[in-house]
Amino acid sequence: MSKNLLCIGQVYPEPSSSAAGVRLLQLFDLFINDGYKITFATTSSKSIYSYPLENLGIDIVSIKLNDSSFDNFIEKLNPSLVLFDRFISEEQFGWRVEKYSPNSLRILDTEDLHFLRKARQNTINRDKIFSKDFLTTDIAKRELASILRSDLSLIISESEMEILINLGIDSSLLFYFPFVFETKNLTQKNASISFDKRKNFVFIGSFLHPPNLDTVLHLKNVIWPKIYSKFKNSELHIYGSYITSEHMLLSDKSVNFIIKGRADNSIDVLSSYRVLLAPISFGAGLKGKIFDAMLSGTPCVMSSMASEGISGQFKINGFVENSSIEFVEKAIQLYLDKKLWINSQKNGFNILKNRFSTKIFNAKFLKYLKFLSENLISHRLNNIVGLILNHHTLKSTMYLSKWIEEKNRSE
Repeated sequence: MSKNLLCIGQVYPEPSSSAAGVRLLQLFDLFINDGYKITFATTSSKSIYSYPLENLGIDIVSIKLNDSSFDNFIEKLNPSLVLFDRFISEEQFGWRVEKYSPNSLRILDTEDLHFLRKARQNTINRDKIFSKDFLTTDIAKRELASILRSDLSLIISESEMEILINLGIDSSLLFYFPFVFETKNLTQKNASISFDKRKNFVFIGSFLHPPNLDTVLHLKNVIWPKIYSKFKNSELHIYGSYITSEHMLLSDKSVNFIIKGRADNSIDVLSSYRVLLAPISFGAGLKGKIFDAMLSGTPCVMSSMASEGISGQFKINGFVENSSIEFVEKAIQLYLDKKLWINSQKNGFNILKNRFSTKIFNAKFLKYLKFLSENLISHRLNNIVGLILNHHTLKSTMYLSKWIEEKNRSE
């Protein structure tokens, strides 16, 4: 079987809109450099912000939901690897891949654990790492089932790896693969704009993502008034994709709280600011904005939720504070103290080099994929729960899809 990768995407990657788009392109870059021919298949339509995958030599195919035309497509393509960009994509097409291309290694890129993010959003204690109560939702059962059906799931955060293993998911089904970066000459390239040339505070994040909009409202109503009352010369600029006219009304120039709109290049934009504020109260995975800040040499003041899975045993690139009073004090301190700011910037570069460099993960990941491909039968036989979940009697999504297809034909 040739080195042929099919990625089934729920949406086209938009790296200027979300960290998820950046993540997918990082994976594509890894596979292309290893000699894979990539096909990207999706049911969605392009937007003006969709990345031109054709420029990477990737074939783009439009596929339909609940339609047997996909069966013929996957059988003919017969890819060595199939990558699902979310568990929903695996639900929709995983059973078809299993049936019509059974020798394809099925990989789920979780992005983050959706059920964990939703549960944290809906609980009073939003910063809770994990509770068994999080498993009571339908989305938790669906996502965990998707992980167990897949041959391998890519997990972006160490804390989420720990949660899944503690739940009894075998480690052979999981691979910790966070955001990764080329870190050669990182300091020289990204510290070019000095402390003295930077000014103002900043936040960035897609407004389609509930934790980001929640954070913007928290900044406006709680954090920023406290900073502004002590430091009236400063401004807070808010960037994000999919900002509506209603969101623009959140601007308040009387206190220098300004909604700026989309950032075409987040790293370039952040490079002109002195401090990023990220008092995120819920979420999961890794926060792309913190990585963009580190890459641009911009220190941060963030909540423990925003910092989850980032620093490890290394010093954080700024401060982690959950108390609004302490958060404000540390934000002003970091903004004014040049020595502290420079040290925090260096901490960010150190984290990237020692924890998120491509040289740490890429070769190890490709080696494990090779091992799984060569031992796929035994790997699947060892995954007893996965075998059960892939049995047709439990495939409600498959039969629902078949019913919808027949219904469409009769209309």
